[in-house]
Amino acid sequence: MARPRKNHKVICQNDKCDYYLKDDGKDIISKGINKARHKQYKCLHCDTYFTDTKGTPMFNLKTSEKKVKSICIEFMEGNGIRSIERKLHIHRDTVCDILNKLGKHAKEMTDYLVNNLKLSTIEVDELFATIQKKRKNLTQKEINSLVEVRKLLQHA
Repeated sequence: MARPRKNHKVICQNDKCDYYLKDDGKDIISKGINKARHKQYKCLHCDTYFTDTKGTPMFNLKTSEKKVKSICIEFMEGNGIRSIERKLHIHRDTVCDILNKLGKHAKEMTDYLVNNLKLSTIEVDELFATIQKKRKNLTQKEINSLVEVRKLLQHA
């Protein structure tokens, strides 16, 4: 008797698949790690490979999440791009690309919440502040609702 498959939290990200963004009936297996060291998955319905970072600012980045977080922290503290380059030993063009990618993603996400979901900018700001504040103490229901919002935002 075969061992049952692990139920991954990821969903198929191929818009031509019958199980696109569906959690019920999905058949996804883990298929190792790609060159950028991100976990890779395969949908057995459409034979498509994808990573868990698709639809996020980390997609197609070869810089580790730890370094991206360090770049963000240094930038928010008011350090310049060349200062970040010297401290973290990352080329200034890479720092600029990462900051541009993060800014573009944040703008798209805010625009989607304001224009499509008809939230005011104050409500969006309050939403992000609440999520940041309660991240450690979220209930399963709140986590599920955040996952639904994430799905909507990733494929808007």
